[in-house]
Amino acid sequence: MSKSSASSSDAALRVAEVRLRDVMLALPQVTEEFPWGHRTAKVKGKMFAILVLDERGLHVTTKLPQSNEAALMLPFAEPTGYGLGKSGWVTARFAPGEVAPVELLSLWIRESFNAVAPKALTDGRKGSTGSQGAGAARSSQVKKSTPARKKAVAVGKKPTSAAKKVAPGSKKTVAKQAAPRGKKPRTARRGTASRSMQS
Repeated sequence: MSKSSASSSDAALRVAEVRLRDVMLALPQVTEEFPWGHRTAKVKGKMFAILVLDERGLHVTTKLPQSNEAALMLPFAEPTGYGLGKSGWVTARFAPGEVAPVELLSLWIRESFNAVAPKALTDGRKGSTGSQGAGAARSSQVKKSTPARKKAVAVGKKPTSAAKKVAPGSKKTVAKQAAPRGKKPRTARRGTASRSMQS
């Protein structure tokens, strides 16, 4: 590999490191420290990410309690040394010339932050990103349950309050609409009968 190509590949990894650093520092109450000479991100004194860029390439270490197994199936990921791998820590290694998937690594950094940070910091973040997901789940449940409610009304089962709104053509509603029609003839008969008796 020529010096120019080596420097360009190193530059690509430097750009990846800068972007990942921005992701780390954008999280709430994160501080940057350099123990062992490596860039480390901490929240409330607890480490959640390590970025190392040297002549061997770029190394990204995060704690992944949820996506650990899926991460370790990737060719560039391995359990972190010093026994940390047993606790869910994963290290991704990229040699000079290789491309680091910044978007995926950014997700890992956020997952690691949520695993380490106090709930007071993660709850707000989960609410902001998870509210849309919860809303989508609720809407999908409504869509799935609506045909079932219509079917229950058609079969003649007792409809729920929501089913009454969804299916206004149920038997109960039809009976209400038919009742006034039946009363008018009876009233007319009574009127004619009373007149004949009077005459």
